[in-house]
Amino acid sequence: MSVIIKNGRVIDPGRINGLADVLIENGTIAAVGSGLKAPAGATVIDATGKWVLPGFVDLHVHFREPGFEYKETIATGAAAAVAGGFTSVCCMPNTQPVNDNQSVTEFILDKAKAAGLANVFPIGAITKGSEGKELAEFGDLRAAGCVAVSDDGKPVMNGMVMRRALEYARAFDLPVVDHCECTHLSEGGCMHEGQVATEMGLHGIPSASEDVMVARNLALAELTGGRLHLAHLSTAGSVRMVREAKARGIRVTAEACPHHFLLTEEAVREFNTNAKMNPPLRSRKDVEAVKAGLKDGTIDVIATDHAPHAAFEKEREFDYAPFGIVGLETAWGLALVLAEEGVLTVEQVVSALTIQPARAFGLAKGTLAVGADADVTIVDPEAQWVVDPEQFKSKGRNTPFAGWKLKGRVVSTLVGGRVVYP
Repeated sequence: MSVIIKNGRVIDPGRINGLADVLIENGTIAAVGSGLKAPAGATVIDATGKWVLPGFVDLHVHFREPGFEYKETIATGAAAAVAGGFTSVCCMPNTQPVNDNQSVTEFILDKAKAAGLANVFPIGAITKGSEGKELAEFGDLRAAGCVAVSDDGKPVMNGMVMRRALEYARAFDLPVVDHCECTHLSEGGCMHEGQVATEMGLHGIPSASEDVMVARNLALAELTGGRLHLAHLSTAGSVRMVREAKARGIRVTAEACPHHFLLTEEAVREFNTNAKMNPPLRSRKDVEAVKAGLKDGTIDVIATDHAPHAAFEKEREFDYAPFGIVGLETAWGLALVLAEEGVLTVEQVVSALTIQPARAFGLAKGTLAVGADADVTIVDPEAQWVVDPEQFKSKGRNTPFAGWKLKGRVVSTLVGGRVVYP
């Protein structure tokens, strides 16, 4: 089966940024260049005025299945992914049961195959039951198809357990992903500790709750030589420490989410539970530090931390509503704001959504190189649209960006050379 994408601006970071055609043969990239001729019987996609990009890669999503299918299923999550231009996503293990063994990993992969949409890469748990005590069997998880390990949603509080995880994971070349939060410092908190929390009478989560765990994890990565990936950085202190660690040669990668580089604690003022996430929205100083980290490469990856909840769960008092927002279907438009603001170039935005996350987890994705899987996202850079949660493919509607006017929209997504969206 042949597909040719004609007349688009191809942006494949480090390879090409200009007008070109993309030829796909049997699910792989066969050629990229100007004036390519369509083979007989090929499907022709006209991308005039559009950008043709490698399919986006999200290292951090919660698809909730098994156990919490009322929030999201692998099928609805994958539909949200391709609608947002994401052709590959990595699922966190905080399901029920926790993905700490081969059988759960295989279940997730079977469901993803049946959905036939995005590539779904499971992330296994660091500890059995994500209880922070006994390491899971990393070798079994790797063999079953896991691409990283994490107890995301919960930090690994025990420093020795985290050390052993980094050491053990080296044998399988697995990145160890940590949700950096000292629960002793954040206990009872529901938003950033600062003036806004004080004025609203809400218990705060100090920046130090993230900073101290980032510092610990970096020290352990230096000690062990393990591959450390830090999820959803949100503080100026975290960015500074990662920058210094990279300068010393520590094996660390890091991600930031659109809500942490576009919103501050001010978004919580109306007790909007859709602005409640963990780590919380922080100060303007922190937001600027995250942007600076993206600009200088300290932060490698833009991820979504897509975390759907049912409407009734979010429609509660702020203190009791769950943490988390959806992000797959808004990420591209929100990430482009960084280009509009001059923080990143368009190519840097694309890189942070494609080749950089693929490299962080060792995935053969995020590129339009000849021979690569034909995972392609086509976007209209001029299309203006308003975020309407009722139009989401995800079951979740919990976004603080409802009503935002964005520029740049995904118009088509291909996985393995097959159009899966629209």
